[in-house]
Order: sequence, then C-alpha cells, then structure tokens
Amino acid sequence: MTVNDVAFAGAVIVSVFALVDPIGTLPFYAALTGGYSDEDRGFVRDRAVLVAATILTVFAIAGRFLFAAFGFTLAAFQIAGGLLVFLVGYEMLQGKVGTTRLSEEDRVDALARREEISVVPLGIPLLAGPGAISTVMIYEGSAGTDPWAILATFLAIGIAAAATWLILRYGERILRRMGRVGLMAIARVMGLLLAAVGVQFVLNGLHAFAPAL
Repeated sequence: MTVNDVAFAGAVIVSVFALVDPIGTLPFYAALTGGYSDEDRGFVRDRAVLVAATILTVFAIAGRFLFAAFGFTLAAFQIAGGLLVFLVGYEMLQGKVGTTRLSEEDRVDALARREEISVVPLGIPLLAGPGAISTVMIYEGSAGTDPWAILATFLAIGIAAAATWLILRYGERILRRMGRVGLMAIARVMGLLLAAVGVQFVLNGLHAFAPAL
C-alpha cells in the first residue's frame, strides 16, 4: 500500500461521508421521530442506515454494468455526476438542504406516514441521495482493476454507514452541544469539500473526453 493509495482512500471516504451527510440529516431525523419511543426510534435509525448502505453498495457494484448497458462513458458520467455533486455542495454552502434530496412534498408525506420514513425520506434520498449514488459509481467505475481502489469505495460506504448510525444514535446530545451555528459551520465546510470534488470530477471527465484540454 502506497501513500497515493492511502490518499485516494481518504478522498473517497471524505467524499462519501460528506454526501451521505448524517449531520445535515440529523435535524430531520430528530423532527420526524420526535414522538417515537426509544425502541421505535432505534428501528427507524437502523433501517434507514441499512437501506442507505445497501443502495450505495448496489450502485457501486452495478455501476460498470450500467455504463455498458446504457452506453454511457465514464467521462460523461463524471461530468454529469460532478455537476450534481457541485450543486449539492453549493447548496450546503448556502446553509440549506439540497433540493435534490428532500422536497416539501417529501417532508409532508413523511410526517403523514411515519412507519415508512426509515426508507423514504431518511434512507432515500436524505442519506443515499443522487449525489452519493453518482459518486460511488464514479469512483468504482474509475478504479479499473486496482484492488485497493475497488476496496476503497466499499470501505467508504461502510465507514459512512457506521458514522451515520453513531451520529443518529447520539443525535440529541450532538444537537444540544453543537447548536444550530455549529451544525451550519460543519455543513459549510462539507459543502466546500463537495464543491471541490464536483469540479475535479468535471475536470477529469473533460480530460478523458478531450486529453488535449
């Protein structure tokens, strides 16, 4: 394992964690499960994390096959995915949840059907949203035959899932200690990182499409 391998794995882990964004999801989780017992809240948390991790894993595995089936090139998906990731990052920089993740209709519907919120909207699209799905597909699609690069994506999904479970588990304590200002500050830092990742995806896609650029 080289320094470059470790750096690559670190970049993947940070990117996936930032896009899953458990800290940004925490206020919605707390609001949607506010009237639940500890047992019910735990069920929602466990199921939401499991759904998100499963979705990301499936798309990471199936990404290469989807490229072949629909005739996508990795370069095209890097450009499209990079723009999407940049949009999510930009919205986080503005201090709001991205519109690509939770609409007003989703929020109202979730409150009306609480028994399903662990899947929609918590599992999808709050945790496993379009940005996270695109990112794991891009990283896995660009890994080639390098076993460490392939493993890094799944390692990132596992770490993000574990961190999400812990953050949601102790969410009320986190909210009390960090407060709104603390959460907004972290969201903006994550947004800046995501914006940079999105730009890099686009640059990689343009370079692959036109090496002379």
